[in-house]
Amino acid sequence: MQLNALERGEGPPIILLHGLFGSAANLGIVARGLAPHFTTWSLDVRNHGHSPHADSMSYPEMAADVLELMDAHDIISCPVLGHSMGGKIAMQLALDHPDRVSKLVVADVAPVTYPPHHHNILKGLAAVEEADIDSRSQADALLAATVPEASVRAFLLKSLQKNEQGKYRWLLNRAAISDNYQLLGTANQGQAFDGSVLFIKGGDSDYILPEHQAAVLGFFPQAELKVIAGTGHWLHAEKPAIFNKLVLRFLLR
Repeated sequence: MQLNALERGEGPPIILLHGLFGSAANLGIVARGLAPHFTTWSLDVRNHGHSPHADSMSYPEMAADVLELMDAHDIISCPVLGHSMGGKIAMQLALDHPDRVSKLVVADVAPVTYPPHHHNILKGLAAVEEADIDSRSQADALLAATVPEASVRAFLLKSLQKNEQGKYRWLLNRAAISDNYQLLGTANQGQAFDGSVLFIKGGDSDYILPEHQAAVLGFFPQAELKVIAGTGHWLHAEKPAIFNKLVLRFLLR
């Protein structure tokens, strides 16, 4: 599994992992903020972006994909930052291979089981996939039937690409994501990671809640939490200056 990666900046390496339905480009604002201090490796995780497709996508498998990329580029140990599903992958990597993660930044997700809540998105993705569309506006109209939020549709449409026949197709592996969706909502597993960990929560988001504290500290006893007020789940895009400041302060201290 040779993951696609965007490399930029200079200095010691850091790995950036995007969330569900996203791609490496989603963390571009974060990468630009870190680039003066780090060589950022923004990855497309399996079944997303330009990385290979696979039938399975458990968190141990996806953490192993990241480890394979690290080995391929002689990255012995480095900080890892992940948002949402990418945060779960980052946490699993730290739990499975603690010697390879020097510091961990987890953006708006906890190592717990989440109830299903993306069925409308999956339905919209399937509708676009099954239609014979030849414009992005057609795809947007099909998505709108189940995904009313224009901002969410704009995010999803970043993964739509025109093929050689002039038809639009998803870069992401919609079928595999749908088949593995229940698995993607499950909690992380493994032995505790004793390294430095920063959790950053969107103040208006419900992905990290007080009842998650026991699970967080059980896996990450050195964890600290910062909250960015007035932001939701996309905290790094909503208030990038504050997000990047918190990340840099944690990484450089």
